[in-house]
Amino acid sequence: MSQILIIEDEPRISSFVAKGLRAAGLTSSIAETGQDGFNLAIEGDHELIILDLGLPDEDGFSVLRRLRVAQIDTPVIILTARGSVEDTVAGLQNGADDYMAKPFHFDELLARVRLRLRTEDNAPEVSSLTHENLHMDLLRRRVTVNEREVDLSAREFALTEAFLRNPGQVLSREQLLSRVWGYDFDPGSNVVDVYVRYLRNKLGSERFETVRGFGYRLASER
Repeated sequence: MSQILIIEDEPRISSFVAKGLRAAGLTSSIAETGQDGFNLAIEGDHELIILDLGLPDEDGFSVLRRLRVAQIDTPVIILTARGSVEDTVAGLQNGADDYMAKPFHFDELLARVRLRLRTEDNAPEVSSLTHENLHMDLLRRRVTVNEREVDLSAREFALTEAFLRNPGQVLSREQLLSRVWGYDFDPGSNVVDVYVRYLRNKLGSERFETVRGFGYRLASER
């Protein structure tokens, strides 16, 4: 399982990213300062680093330069509110592998993470997901049940993908909110319950099992 280092001082964002990565089958560790992030990058066995620039103790560019001087060649994706062309160029020139401005959509960040991991290990990216008679074509954005295509909205598609990537695993409402609706979600919202009801109507009522007090699970149809 790939290990990602998140260097980010805003707990709301780091928690959102970590939960989204976990839902996608990736593990992560979090550092809230540049020095702690540098130490973890030196000592740990991380396959990728997500780096904020606005850290409390030093600029993220400084952390990046120190990592490269120390010959740490772990891929780095800069994730920052500083989205100017000058900052983007500076980040890439200082050794970053990618640069992404906040606010951001998690799906885009995940795609960039997977691209960097795939570049590192040459593993092919998954292009489809299947659970029993439910099939999702990620490239064509198509979902079929018993080979019959089902029309899903963008949110319904993203929610279905989250379940298909974790069949049999209980996903909390908070995990699903962060994965599909982003880090500005309202934790008290019932939108997950509403959309699971939509999926039950379209994909099968018994397919999405309620685990009382925890969340939902993609189960085998009885």
